[in-house]
Amino acid sequence: MQLGLDSYLDWGDLRVKGDVIGDLVEEQADFDLREANVFLRPLDFMDLKIGRQPLTWGTGDLLFINDLFPKDWVSFFIGRDVEYLKAPSDAVKTSFFHDVANVDFVYIPQFDPDRGITGRRVSYYNPMLGRFAGQDAIIHTNRPNRWGRDAEYAMRIYQTVNNYELAVYGYWGYWKSPGGVVPLMTQAIYPDLDVYGASIRGPVARGIGNVEVGYYDSEDNRSGHTPTINHSEMRYLVGYTQEIGRDLTLGLQYYVEQMMNYDRYRRAAPFGPTRDEFRQLATVRLTRLLMNQNLRVGVFTYIGMSDSDCYMRPNANYKITDNLAVELGANVFFGDHRDTFFGQFENNTNLYAALRYSF
Repeated sequence: MQLGLDSYLDWGDLRVKGDVIGDLVEEQADFDLREANVFLRPLDFMDLKIGRQPLTWGTGDLLFINDLFPKDWVSFFIGRDVEYLKAPSDAVKTSFFHDVANVDFVYIPQFDPDRGITGRRVSYYNPMLGRFAGQDAIIHTNRPNRWGRDAEYAMRIYQTVNNYELAVYGYWGYWKSPGGVVPLMTQAIYPDLDVYGASIRGPVARGIGNVEVGYYDSEDNRSGHTPTINHSEMRYLVGYTQEIGRDLTLGLQYYVEQMMNYDRYRRAAPFGPTRDEFRQLATVRLTRLLMNQNLRVGVFTYIGMSDSDCYMRPNANYKITDNLAVELGANVFFGDHRDTFFGQFENNTNLYAALRYSF
């Protein structure tokens, strides 16, 4: 159950929103505070939001290059609403507006990692054990958590020129998911990471196209000589969306991760499976609106071209009334190999149903 409170005052806006969660799998109840912030406009050209807030930017559709804000992959894989993929951050977001360009600057005083796969709720492939693992092999992490010292900084400079949205990005912090292990390989770590990128989005033919790139500077392994820490990477994304029929929309994306210093990685690679120099991924989103647009059916599919694996998200949502909606969907994983990103989750394939009442 989600509850929210908004208050609009002369000097600013207050918002609090959270979810009461009853988890029948873990047999416990929890409360997830998603928003607790104040919004201020101290100057005509400046906005300020302070407190807990979900943050996002970039051009990808469920693919992220320059959006280095935390993601909740567990909720995404088990069928919760897609809004929960973007986990909240305790942050200060400052926005400046000008005719030349607009600037967003985000300060997160304590590192907020992804809510990733640890084996507690979703099983995974453990290369150290050479098998699938779950609660019998929980991933333990050494997370930077010193307030003020282990901070994150993110910036976006953007403007619209001739109907095209242009943006450049910067991020200074840590790998959002564990990007290395300590020498004895008993604990996962979050190495330092800087990211620099750019994007463009705008009309192409009869649809909307986008291009986004990012350079991932893995500070602790720039030379590529440390096999237990992620190498630096280049990431590329090209996307296109078009309405191909009445109330029928098709979206396509092509995504590539390129590992830097790949020859050094192969020479120093530890035992077990090794990565490809280029990891290639495509996505297809097909959405159809029916019954006076009260019924939305669709499927979003990740296709791992280099990993020979796949992740499908079929979904149907029917709006019964203005306040009541029912939803059915699935998370379907399969792959040729058990050690690939989506292939490792094959045993986690699931169906879900939801009834949502808004008031």
